[in-house]
Amino acid sequence: MMAASPRVDPFRASYAVPVAGGQLHVARAGPAPGDADAVVLAVHGITASHAAWRGAVRALLERTDACVLAPDLRGRGRSAQLPPHDRFDAHVDDLVAVLDRLGVERALLAGHSMGAYVVARLAADHPDRASGVVLVDGGLPLPPLRADQDPDEVLEKTLGPALARLPMTFESAERYVEFWRGHPAFRDAWNDDIDAYARADLSSGPGPLRSVTSEAAARVDGAALLLDVPTRTALERVRAPIQLLRAPRGLLDDEQVMISDSVLEDFLAKRPDVHTELIEDVNHYTILMGAGAPTVAAAIARGLAAGPTGGGSARPDRDERAGSR
Repeated sequence: MMAASPRVDPFRASYAVPVAGGQLHVARAGPAPGDADAVVLAVHGITASHAAWRGAVRALLERTDACVLAPDLRGRGRSAQLPPHDRFDAHVDDLVAVLDRLGVERALLAGHSMGAYVVARLAADHPDRASGVVLVDGGLPLPPLRADQDPDEVLEKTLGPALARLPMTFESAERYVEFWRGHPAFRDAWNDDIDAYARADLSSGPGPLRSVTSEAAARVDGAALLLDVPTRTALERVRAPIQLLRAPRGLLDDEQVMISDSVLEDFLAKRPDVHTELIEDVNHYTILMGAGAPTVAAAIARGLAAGPTGGGSARPDRDERAGSR
């Protein structure tokens, strides 16, 4: 049997965009913005990088000739050198700087996990820059904390598994990849894109290796999702067409999902125009980096086809379901 061909990295170009404190790394797939019919701005999760989008973007470029801009948010990936931020909307400022620098008036905004809250905040604060919004297992307004809840405890419960690796050190890149291969979300789903994602997260240079992601940056953003009202409820102010894709399993391939049925139902009662889709047999990671990638690509392509003034899809009686049953 012939070995499977390696999965090609769709990101063939990059930009260094001036932002407060330095330069933001932005990867590009497809044609340059000025040569493309449409632009997608794809934003990763709280401890991730642009590499999380490889599979979905490769599938998208099989459908469209769009330009895809995928930044490494400050404190992550190749933007890890940027100084720490103390407010969530620093990401919005950075992304507006990306659009301005590259001459993009409007883009389809796509975000995974925490990145979904970033694009929701961008679309809410700068509605003229968003032609549509695609949320991948994140972005829905979170309920406020109860008086008896400690924010630090809630943050650890929610993001603990993602934050745990950040202070860890590894003697080699292969050891780090082995660590990721043992993650519950990836044990049965490992592929070249996940391998590349893990390697892109690793520091270089002398001494022990570790994740490049800034734990301080991740904690600032995690706290904002819980406590900062404009961020926590940004999606309520978005008027661009919204598509929401969600996973039936969580960070550890478990039943602790990122979007509960009750939170979804509450939001859809206010915004019945939102198109929702449950992707079967994926978890919070593999919805983007595994089996869910083609469905994510299809949703983005659908948003692009709707055009800059296209309306949202009608709400179905229940989530559309994709994938194997």
